Formats: sequence, C-alpha cells, structure tokens
Amino acid sequence: MTNVAILGASGFVGAELLRLCAQHPQLRPARLVGDSQAGLALEAVHPHLALAFPGLEIEKYSVGILDGIDLVFAALPHGHSQDVAPEIVERGIPLVDLGADFRLDDADEYHRWYKEPHRRPDLLRRFVYGIPELNRARIAGARTVAAAGCYPTSAILALNPLLELIDPDSIVVDAASGVSGAGKGLKDETHFDTVDENFTAYGLLTHRHTAEMEMALGAKVLFTPHLAPMNRGILATCYGTARRPMDADEPLRRLQQAYADEPFVHVSARPPSTKWTQGSNAIHLTARYDERTGRVLAIAALDNLVKGAAGQMIQCANIMLGIDESAGLPKAGMWP
Repeated sequence: MTNVAILGASGFVGAELLRLCAQHPQLRPARLVGDSQAGLALEAVHPHLALAFPGLEIEKYSVGILDGIDLVFAALPHGHSQDVAPEIVERGIPLVDLGADFRLDDADEYHRWYKEPHRRPDLLRRFVYGIPELNRARIAGARTVAAAGCYPTSAILALNPLLELIDPDSIVVDAASGVSGAGKGLKDETHFDTVDENFTAYGLLTHRHTAEMEMALGAKVLFTPHLAPMNRGILATCYGTARRPMDADEPLRRLQQAYADEPFVHVSARPPSTKWTQGSNAIHLTARYDERTGRVLAIAALDNLVKGAAGQMIQCANIMLGIDESAGLPKAGMWP
C-alpha cells in the first residue's frame, strides 16, 4: 500500500480525494491535515466518509506529518503550497499539488495574475503541469506535479486538438461552474439565497485561470467564468475564428482522433451535459465549424471536483507511481 497524506483534507477537494481513495486498490490515506478543523474526527467533518475511514482525524500540519508518507496530495488555497513544498521536495516524497502555486512556469506571470510575488521561483521548473492527456510522459517521470485547475482542464482539452484550425488570437471561453468550485468557506456570493435561481458572471477580464489556458494553449484567451446554481460541474463553451473554411464536422473528427485511446475522454456529436459527468473522472466533448460565422465551436463538460480536481490528482499519481492510470477512478457518472 501507498501511505498518503492529504493536505487540505477538510475541504471539498479533500473530501473527494478521500471518497476516491476509499475505492483505490493502492492509495491509503494515513494523515489528514486541515488546520481550521484540526482535532476533529473525520466523521465529524465529512460524515459521508465515516464508514470508509473509521478512526481517522484531522490534524494540524507539522513536518512530522511526512514521516512514513509515500505520497502527498495538497489541496490548499493559493500561496500555501509554497510553504510546504520545499520540505516535501527535499525529502523526495512524490507530490501532487492542486493549488495554483506551481502551475505557471514563469514567476512574473504568477505575480501578474495572483498579485503577489512568488516566494519559491526556484521550484517552478521542477513541477510538471498535470493534465495527463497532454503531459502523460512527463508526469510518468516526475516527482512533483501541479494538477491543472478545473476551468483550464475543460477549456484546454476542448481546444488543444483544434489549435491548427483556429486563429490563436481569437479564442473566447465562456464557462459555468457549480458552487463547490468556490470552496467550502462561507461567502456572500455563495449563500443559498444568492445562488438559487441565479446565474452570474464574475472575474471579468482578470480571472487567474486565464494564465493557465494561455500557457497550455500558446494562445490569447478571453475567459469569462460564471456561477451556476448547482453543486457540481463545469460546462465550457469555447470559440475561435477559423483559419480556413472546412467541413462542419472536421473539428469533431479532430477531437475523436486526438482522444480515441483516452480512458476518461468521451467525444460525441451530442452536446454534453454536466449531469453526465457527476461523480466521475470523465470529460465529455463536442465540436463544430460554423460556416455562417467562420468560427469553430468546442464544448466540454466535467465534474469540477473530480476530473477538475481530485480525480485528476489521483490520475496523475497513478501515472507517477507506475500503476494502472484508471485505478480508483470512476468513468461512469451518477444519474439522475
């Protein structure tokens, strides 16, 4: 078994990591870190996990937490991983980090989008950007992986196979996320009365995930996120001006060819739905060329807590550990 420490275990992503680990043949959660709820039994923080992990409790972080640990999952707010990563790296423990701290390969870009200087720029080049469908070979040889953000995963996987067809300066991404994407902390904008029967845009022109999309796609992206009145899911609708006229289904065929052997990517002519992906590590894609406007359209749906977070972390860890990439990861969503 692989002993796992989960940093940020009291949050939504931490809970999802634990849910998925409960079905994993090799990953064994051994230490759970969550400073705000340290000292509480896991069942008090996440009652739905009580039968899966009896006896576990949430602890405050200390260096001693790493003793006997074979793998670390970090699901921390941005800025926090810079404090803990150096010790983990020095010990040579494999680390999959979901925070934004090591996703970008340029400290200046981090400063630009996150409005604070990066404190450990020397570590940036040691992290591999964690989208397995793009970087599988590099992830396999890595000890440190920065798992991609949920919005970028949807947009990048929808657009990457289509870049030869699209003007790279014309890309627009409109994406809507469930409220769990905002994290577990209480905020006015995520209260029930605010979210229910409401649909709103936010982060206009400045959302931090724009930087990841531009880095991975090598293109300029106008990204507008939206908050949808649902618990889980992301639907990303992506547009770009076509470089040339083409058959209406050529973008769809490009996606089918690119992802034909991918275990968690489903490409179909049918427009995808977030409900299809709920609870699974799957991403559903479609694409078209619109002759009337001369634009390429691509749409992606995924569960922001699974393929957009915890599932992708485990998929990366499986590759790093040299085990079955699909281990512990559901391909089927929950319905209804």
